[in-house]
Amino acid sequence: MIVTRRITFRLYPKPVQERKLFEWRRLHCYLYNSALADRKDSYQKRGESVGYFDQQNRLPEFKTVWAEFVELGSQALQATLKRVDFAFQRFFKGLGGYPRFQSIRNYSGWTYPATSGWKAHTIGDNGYLDLSNLGQIQMRGKARTWGTPTTCTIVYRHGKWYASITVKCEPIRETKPNVMGVDFGTLTAIALSDGTKVENPRFLATTQAKIRTASKQKRRKRSPNRKSRIKASRRWKKAQSTVSKLVRKAARQRLDWAHKRTAEIVSSNSLVVTEKLNIKNMTRKAKKGKRKRQKSGLNRSILDVGWGMMRGMFEYKEAEANGVYLEAPTQQLKPSQRCPECWNIKPKTLDERVHHCLVCNCTEDRDVASARVCVIWAKGLGTTLLDDDLRSSTSKARSNTGSMKQLAETKRQKLPPS
Repeated sequence: MIVTRRITFRLYPKPVQERKLFEWRRLHCYLYNSALADRKDSYQKRGESVGYFDQQNRLPEFKTVWAEFVELGSQALQATLKRVDFAFQRFFKGLGGYPRFQSIRNYSGWTYPATSGWKAHTIGDNGYLDLSNLGQIQMRGKARTWGTPTTCTIVYRHGKWYASITVKCEPIRETKPNVMGVDFGTLTAIALSDGTKVENPRFLATTQAKIRTASKQKRRKRSPNRKSRIKASRRWKKAQSTVSKLVRKAARQRLDWAHKRTAEIVSSNSLVVTEKLNIKNMTRKAKKGKRKRQKSGLNRSILDVGWGMMRGMFEYKEAEANGVYLEAPTQQLKPSQRCPECWNIKPKTLDERVHHCLVCNCTEDRDVASARVCVIWAKGLGTTLLDDDLRSSTSKARSNTGSMKQLAETKRQKLPPS
C-alpha cells in the first residue's frame, strides 16, 4: 500500500544562504499579502470575485514588473497564491475567520508543490537539500521509511530552518494477531484490557514550576505594546525565549513518549479498540461561574496526555501494519458505566476509580473494565471488522479540497489572447 508520509529535516544553511532564505521568505509574505489585498479590494470596490486561476494567470506579468520574484520559481509562487485560496475556502465554509494580512514575524515559509525547484540528496538519513538559485544546504534528520519525494516546504521556526518533505512510500510495520482495548485517562494515561496500566508522565506539570519562574521574570521586563508603539526590551525577548524553550521541550517529550507507547501496542496487536471521545468539547472552557479554575486544570491534564495525538498514531500505525483501529460509540455503549462480565450499567462519578458490579460482584479497575468493554464490543462485530466503513478514516476517499494535486488534474486556464 503506497501512502504519503511527511519527514522534517533540520537545515544548516551557510550565512550567505541564510540571508537569501530570509529574503525569499519576505517576498513570499509580500506576495501573500498582495494577493489577499487584490481579492479584498476587487470585491469591496468593484464587486468582482477574484479566484485562484485569475491570480495565477497574472503571475507572468507580475514577474516582469517585480523581477526579484523570478528566482523564486513559478510553482512556489503558485503555492503561495493557493494558500490565500485555502484561507478564503475555509472562511466561506465557516471553518475560520476572514483571512488577515500576515506579518513577516509570523510568516513561516513557502512550499514547492512538485519536484521542480528542489532536490533531496538523501535516502532518508541526513543528506543535502538542493534549491534552485541557492545551492546545496546540509540537512539532518532520519525517516523511518523513505520513498519518492513529492513536495517540499521550507519553514523558519524558533530561529531555525527546516525542510518538511513529503514522500510516497510503502511503510512496513510488524504486528501480531491479538486484540487490545485501550482506555485513555488523566490519572492513568493508558489502561489496557489485559490489566496493564501506563502512568501519566505529566511532562508539562513537571516543568510547570520552571515555566512559572521564567514567566515571573518575563513580567518584570518591558513587554511590547503595538498600540502604544512600545518595543520589547532585549531582556524581555530573552525571558520570552526561555519560556518558549521550556514549553517546546515538554511538547517534544510528549510526542516522543506517545510514539513509543503506541508503537509498542501496535507491534503486539493487529486490532486496537478505544472509545470515541469528543476532545474538543471535553476541553472547552468552563461557562461563566462554573468552577473555571478546576475546569482549566482538567483541560490542561487532558491535553498534557495527548489523547487526540495518540488516537491519530494508532490509526495510521495500524494501517501500516494492515491492522484495524476502531472507536466504540461512547454514548450508546457507555464503556465507563458498563460491567464487562454481565453487561449491566452502573452510573459512576469521576472519583469512583474502581468498578464494582452489584449484580455479578465483578470488581476491577474502572479504566481496565472500560477497555475490556471496548474489546467485547469489537469481538461482537465478528467478520464485519473487514468492512471499509469500520476501518480508520485514513482509508476513506479524500474529499475535493482544491489542493495543488487536484488542480493539476484539471485543465489549466490560459491567459486570453491579447
